[in-house]
Amino acid sequence: MGSTAITPENFEAEVANAGKPVLVDFWAPWCGPCRQIAPALEELSEELGDQVTIAKLNTDDHPELASQFGIRGIPTMILFKDGKPAATKVGAQPKSMIKDWLVGELA
Repeated sequence: MGSTAITPENFEAEVANAGKPVLVDFWAPWCGPCRQIAPALEELSEELGDQVTIAKLNTDDHPELASQFGIRGIPTMILFKDGKPAATKVGAQPKSMIKDWLVGELA
């Protein structure tokens, strides 16, 4: 399945107008903690794919979108519901903690 790459061009279609919640992972290739959580997010994409879409936004490639959502540090994950930011988690955490947070927010 894998994650959708978010760009300014597809943000509206993939996030704002998505039919279900979207977790956007704000990351950059040079960010060690971002690379640490990437496999967990891939697994969660498989496990929770019917409830939430997991997408990634490279802050190096799209700094305008990162600043639009007030991203100060990465990794930052924002859960969008109905196209609006509903919950935010900053920093790398174990998969179990990310999953618990996400499932709680989706409930």
